[in-house]
Amino acid sequence: MSFTLKKDISEKNYTRSDEKSFWGIKANGTVFIGAFLIVFALVATTLIVGEPMADWFSKTQTYIANNFGWFFILCMNGFLGFVLFVGFGKYGKIRLGGADCKPEFSRASWFAMLFSAGMGIGLLFWGVAEPISHFANNPLKLAGADAAKSSFGLTFLHWGFHGWAVYAIVGLSLAYFTFNKKLPLTIRSIFYPLFGDKIYGPIGDIIDILSVIATLFGLATSLGFGVQQVNAGLNYLFGVEYGISWQIGLIGVITLFATLSLILGLDKGIRRLSVVNMRLAMLLLLFVLLIGPTVFLLKTFVQNVGFLLGNFVELSFWNEAFVGAKDTTHWQNSWTIFYWGWWIAWSPFVGLFIARVSKGRTIKEFVLGVLLVPTLLTFFWISVFGGSAIYQELLGNTQVSEAVSSNIATAIYHLLEQYPLPFISSLLTVGLVVCFFVTSSDSGSMVVDTLTSGGKLDAPVGQKIFWASMEGIIAIVLLIGGGLAALQTVTIITGLPFAIVLLIMCYSLLKTLKKDTSK
Repeated sequence: MSFTLKKDISEKNYTRSDEKSFWGIKANGTVFIGAFLIVFALVATTLIVGEPMADWFSKTQTYIANNFGWFFILCMNGFLGFVLFVGFGKYGKIRLGGADCKPEFSRASWFAMLFSAGMGIGLLFWGVAEPISHFANNPLKLAGADAAKSSFGLTFLHWGFHGWAVYAIVGLSLAYFTFNKKLPLTIRSIFYPLFGDKIYGPIGDIIDILSVIATLFGLATSLGFGVQQVNAGLNYLFGVEYGISWQIGLIGVITLFATLSLILGLDKGIRRLSVVNMRLAMLLLLFVLLIGPTVFLLKTFVQNVGFLLGNFVELSFWNEAFVGAKDTTHWQNSWTIFYWGWWIAWSPFVGLFIARVSKGRTIKEFVLGVLLVPTLLTFFWISVFGGSAIYQELLGNTQVSEAVSSNIATAIYHLLEQYPLPFISSLLTVGLVVCFFVTSSDSGSMVVDTLTSGGKLDAPVGQKIFWASMEGIIAIVLLIGGGLAALQTVTIITGLPFAIVLLIMCYSLLKTLKKDTSK
C-alpha cells in the first residue's frame, strides 16, 4: 500500500481521531466509552462475584502461561532482535522530528524520565525479593555459588534488555509516525502503512481500546505492588495495620497527589518529580553500597553481567520444555511469563511517554538511551540490593529470605534493618515508593488521556482526573478480588493480545523506514 500523507487530511470525508468529541468532551467517544465499559465490566464482576474470582484468576493465569508461554518467549526475543537491527543499521541516523529538530529535554532529564516511568515501583518491590527468592528456591536446581549466579542471571533477564526492547519498539514507532509523519500521537497511527485512512475508523478504535486497557491494567498491577510496599513500610516504621483497608486509603491519597502532578503538566509536574525520584533513588543506592559490603557488591555486579552475557541465549529461550508432566514446577508461570506479559502490558504507556519526551533524538541515540542506560542502571541496582540480601544469607542470616517467604513487600525493610540508621533509610524507601507511585500514575494517566483524546498532547483537566481515578479504582478492586494472583493474571491476559499488536507494529515501522530511506 502506498504511504503518502495528504497535506490537508482534515478535508476528507472522515474526522481524524484527534478532532473528535462527544457530549462536549474533546475525546474519541468510541475509544473513551469502549475502554471504560470493558474496564467497568471486569471491575463490577470482580466485586459482585467476590471470593470465587480469586480462583478464576489463578486458573486463568495457569492456562495462559502453560499454553502460550512459548509464544511470549519467542516474541520477546524477536522484539529485541528487531530493535537492535533498526537502531544499529542503516536507519540509525534518522532523527525523530526531522534533520533540524533539537531535543526538548537534556540527556539527564531524559534518562530520569525514562527510568521513573519504565521501572520505579517494580525495582523497589523486587530488587531485594527476586534474587533472594531464586537463590533460596533455585529453579535450575543449583546450590551455593552456582545458585547465586543463576539467581542474578534470571533476575537480570526479567529486568533487562528484552523488556526495554518492547518499550523501544512502541516509543520509536510512535515518535517516528508522530514527529516525522505528522500523525496523531496514538497507537493507531503506527498502522497507517497497513490500513491507510482506515485507522481513523473502527480498526483504529479497536487498536486504541486495546492500548488503553493494557495501560490501565499494567499500571494497576504496579500500583497494587507499590501500595503493598508502602503499607509494609508504614507497618514497620509506625506499627500501622497491614491490610486491605489501609492499602485502599493509601491508593486514594497517592492517586490524589498523582492527579495534582498531572494537572501541573509534563514539565512542571512529571519532569520535576522524575528528577526528584532519581536523586532519592541514587541516595538510597549509595547508602546501601557504601555502608554494606562494598567490594563484594562491586564484584557481584561485574560477575552478574558476565554470567548473563555468557548464558544470554540459553536463558532467553529456556521455557521448561523438558520438565516432566508429573514433576512440572511451573516456575516460569509466576516469573518469566508474568514479567513478559507485564512488560508488554506496560508498553503502550511507557512507549507513548518515551515518544513524547524523545523528539529530536536520532534512532541510534534513542535505542542506545532506551535499551542500554536504564538496563545497566537496573543491573547495578539489583546487584547492590539483591547482592546485599544474598551476602546476609551467606553469613547465615536468613531474616531477609524469611521475610520474602512470608511477605515479599517487607523484604527491603528487613534488609535495611541489617545496617545503621534503619528508621531513616526505611523512611526514605517509603518516600521513594510514594514518589515512584505518583510518577507512574500521572505518566500513565497522561498516556490514557492522549489515547482517548485522539492524540492531543494536553487533554482537559477533567479527563486527567477521571483516568487517574480509574487507575486507583482498578488497583483497589484487583487487590480485593484476588491480591497478587489477580494482579499477575490481569497483566498476562492483557499482554497476550497486545503482543500480536506489537508484532504487526514492527512490520509497519520497518516497511515505512524502508520506503522513506529508498526515496
